[in-house]
Amino acid sequence: MEVLLHKLETQLAGLPVPLSVALPGGKRIGSPDPAVRLEFNDWSGLATFAAGLIGKVAEDFVEQRVRIEGHMRDVMAAAAALLPGSPVPSDTGWWTQVLRRAKSLANHTPQKDAEQIRFHYDVSDDFYALWLDPRRVYSCAYFREPGYSLAQAQEAKLDHICRKLMLQPGERFLDIGAGWGGLLLWAAEHYEVQATGITLSHNQHAYVNELIEKKGLKGRVRMLLRDYRELEEDESFDKIASVGMVEHVGLVNMSAYFGKIWRLLSPGGLVMNHGITAGALEPGQLGAGMGEFIGKYIFPGGELLHASLLLREMAIGGLEMVDTENLRPHYARTLWAWSDALEARLEEARAVLERSQGAEAAGRVLRAYRLYLAGCAMSFERGWIALHQFLATRPDGRMSTGKHRGAQSPYPFNRDYIYR
Repeated sequence: MEVLLHKLETQLAGLPVPLSVALPGGKRIGSPDPAVRLEFNDWSGLATFAAGLIGKVAEDFVEQRVRIEGHMRDVMAAAAALLPGSPVPSDTGWWTQVLRRAKSLANHTPQKDAEQIRFHYDVSDDFYALWLDPRRVYSCAYFREPGYSLAQAQEAKLDHICRKLMLQPGERFLDIGAGWGGLLLWAAEHYEVQATGITLSHNQHAYVNELIEKKGLKGRVRMLLRDYRELEEDESFDKIASVGMVEHVGLVNMSAYFGKIWRLLSPGGLVMNHGITAGALEPGQLGAGMGEFIGKYIFPGGELLHASLLLREMAIGGLEMVDTENLRPHYARTLWAWSDALEARLEEARAVLERSQGAEAAGRVLRAYRLYLAGCAMSFERGWIALHQFLATRPDGRMSTGKHRGAQSPYPFNRDYIYR
């Protein structure tokens, strides 16, 4: 016990923010004027903390085996300093990869995917509305100008995607994983496309169809409750977007996923794949228990792949990457905006969740989301994960298509058109 206490006192003295720890029994060690306070119910939790297993500490917080008080930015600064090393996975052994592939296979049947999507996205529309922007865009914003608010940055992101896709009036546009309809409706209202969105979330499906009705867009916009694998291939699309969806596909389905997009995309068409990417070259999840925490409480079945692996799978699927952009620090700023918004309305969030979940579950969900939003913001800041936009084409095989001979799509092979 003395060894553990000595280790703890040494760790606490080296943290970038003042922190105190209440031990089982009441004794307190650390800073007399802490920015972050932790209170442990048992010694096993304290040993987990001393070992730097911050994902397990987060689980103890959700399950009320430990109390954490303090601003989430300070909590995450302390958490990062407690890590024994980089949490980016480095185990590339063949047996580890075999096990990961087997787990991916089990996690990504159509039925499992539907259950996992609803676990996260059907928590409560009112809960998400408390901390998202008014359009409920639940993906990385684009802070084109430093002074942008979150709402402005989300609209900038929607337009950034539409510009990259070169959307034109009357084109058939598909949004795979359309969420609460932000991109789907923006594309229809600002670019006059014929828009189709799909989701596996019952809440999102109902919400977007209500918006379509209210906005008088019926006939031009439709939102389907459908798995991407179930889309009929007799209908093709000029442009396709997938925003925040690829993380749910799974390694084992990636070739089939991009192959499906290729078959749905008209020859010469453009597709935008916007998604979180891993820092590790080989498939895996963040260490120190962080990956397990996200899988248990937030995104069951979620899998992050390195940008190079996604590009490989796109190429196998017949798509040609024409532009890649990394928005990693934009997502850190987005997540901090979400985290700050939730922290400012904790009691309201608890009341909203209690109406749909009951008191006990509401507390668990709220504690999990507090750590999830702040923890992800920290992970993007530190480069453990990233956010890539891949723009790709389905080449039409015609040397005369496009601005340059051999382009085989309308893409002009320069970025000027995006920023005009």
